Amino acid sequence: MTAPRNSAVGEQGSAESAEAAKPHKSVKGSKGARPESRLALVRRARRINRELAEVYPYAHPELDFESPFQLLVATVLSAQTTDLRVNQTTPALFAAYPTPEDMAAADPEALEQLIRPTGFFRAKAKSLLGLSAALRDRFGGEVPGRLEDLVTLPGVGRKTANVVLGNAFGVPGLTVDTHFGRLVRRWKWTAQEDPEKVEAEIAALFPKSEWTMLSHRIIFHGRRVCHARKPACGACPIAPLCPAYGEGETDPDKAKKLLKYEMGGQPGQRLRPPSDYPGRPAAPLGAAE
Repeated sequence: MTAPRNSAVGEQGSAESAEAAKPHKSVKGSKGARPESRLALVRRARRINRELAEVYPYAHPELDFESPFQLLVATVLSAQTTDLRVNQTTPALFAAYPTPEDMAAADPEALEQLIRPTGFFRAKAKSLLGLSAALRDRFGGEVPGRLEDLVTLPGVGRKTANVVLGNAFGVPGLTVDTHFGRLVRRWKWTAQEDPEKVEAEIAALFPKSEWTMLSHRIIFHGRRVCHARKPACGACPIAPLCPAYGEGETDPDKAKKLLKYEMGGQPGQRLRPPSDYPGRPAAPLGAAE
């Protein structure tokens, strides 16, 4: 999939111009540093987005799915585990329960055993049984395409709802997961910790049409380069724009060894990645790498 180019940097609009003089937290954050204006923040954020679009033109959701229901289930399962482990688990799950009606009627213990590899399987099975029954009873067996409906389903919050809306229905949304939150704070786009407040502040920096792809790019970058414990600063393509440069490994050769997935020559997280993905597919559960 080709990432859309963002041409909105020069289209700040009168509202942003009016806010240009408002002080914002300094990019460097050092004592005495000149505060970054709102307009400068918007321009820097959008430039980072453009740079990430060049690096990850193939950015995509890293969960395997063929329908809104499959994506909803996979996203619920992805809590507290990797997308890879979910992708290795869902083929057998969807073979056994291809529809909400099938899953709603599942034996709880049998469902738990199928999703056990994803961890927290009892709580997740309860959520899957509940949301499947709700889809069957309240939505005619179809996944709704509105956020206000999705968040009424058991186990579904704003993050999960935005994943489904953005990738199954084409409705723009920001996916504020741990990678997203970590990076936008490192880049000083926001100082918020609460996911909903993070979502609101980042949404205000970008055109709505960019939200879904922005999420993919940031999450891709967080998984591959800008790691939580040791970012690969010396191999980072947006290092000149990053106020947190130097928190990780700055030596280019050492930093290159920290790269993950296709950036590090390793398999990706999907067993069935998009055709334009430049890396190798992941192996099925139990298969040798």
